Amino acid sequence: MRYWFICLFGLFPGFLQADVVKPALIEISVSTTGEVSIEIRASIEALLTGINGQYQNTQDAPSAEAYDALRVLPANQLQKQFVSFANPWINQMALSGDGQKVPLTITQVDIPEPGYTKVPRISVLTLSGTIPRSIENLRWYYPTVFGDHAVRVRQINPETEQWHWSDWQWIKTDRPSEAFSLTEVFTQKPLGAVIINYIGIGFDHIIPLGLDHVLFILGIYLLSTTWSSLLWQVTMFTLAHTITLGLGAVGWVQLPANIVEPLIALSIAYIAIENLFIRHLRSSRLALVFVFGLLHGLGFADMLNEFGMPNDAFLTALISFNMGVELGQLTVIGIAFSLIGWWRRKSWYPTYIAMPLSLLIALVGLYWFIERLEWV
Repeated sequence: MRYWFICLFGLFPGFLQADVVKPALIEISVSTTGEVSIEIRASIEALLTGINGQYQNTQDAPSAEAYDALRVLPANQLQKQFVSFANPWINQMALSGDGQKVPLTITQVDIPEPGYTKVPRISVLTLSGTIPRSIENLRWYYPTVFGDHAVRVRQINPETEQWHWSDWQWIKTDRPSEAFSLTEVFTQKPLGAVIINYIGIGFDHIIPLGLDHVLFILGIYLLSTTWSSLLWQVTMFTLAHTITLGLGAVGWVQLPANIVEPLIALSIAYIAIENLFIRHLRSSRLALVFVFGLLHGLGFADMLNEFGMPNDAFLTALISFNMGVELGQLTVIGIAFSLIGWWRRKSWYPTYIAMPLSLLIALVGLYWFIERLEWV
């Protein structure tokens, strides 16, 4: 048994440096006059260093050190770094109208100052071009070497001051988007498609993108020697993060990332440390899980707000996203049970399984808490 424990500690350095590159969000606006404007929200640091979705952890990339160095650069210096990369970057993507490539130029690069450097800095790159007014369909291609992305199109009529957004297309493989028709107003995506799409987004935010949330759920699981104790804790966590997810998604409750991220890390450490000193579920534990769930819900809301919500199916998308999160949590619990659940009633379970794993999770949480603090 000690051998698998040693293996877990061998993975410890990778856990400590966990960092994920966010998918690019791409919005294409097409006017009835033929003008096209494309806004790409992405990490320039990741683009420059070739770090994309193939790395679950940016520290696994050969260019991790260069990536970290770019993250602290002032905006004007990062923009200078981007200049030589701009043409190769734009030449590899493609907007096509009825099968013909549309020439694009970079018209603006907005890079925020580093600010809170513990989360990826998202820059906005604006491209422009023109298409004949007779074009009926648009397709977008963004190579996977630049990472996963989501794309949508907006039809604009300046004369009537009307506009219509398409639904998002989430693209994770090296292929063009499905065609966006310009000859008809975008119709509302069927309810079932919205549900499936946002369940998938919510699930992805737990597995594989939410290692901090995964460790929190594991911390809850390790103290739960009965299904009833596990159910109570998961219920409190779910209820809490559902509240702040909803409030955060509509913009009623917001906290800056430099507060939320360290506190989420601290919640992981606290739950795991408490596992080392108590053996049975207490009411105070449920209250703590609820409070910490409120924090995790704000983290979920930040991610959801970045991706965007459909105006005509906001509530459906919100519920579906939360369902995806719950499915991710249940998957984590299922995997944990399949690996160590058979021994939960053994007398040696706390000493040889629950306590060592809780110690590991506590160390990771404490490291993340310190690492995520903004030292001035």
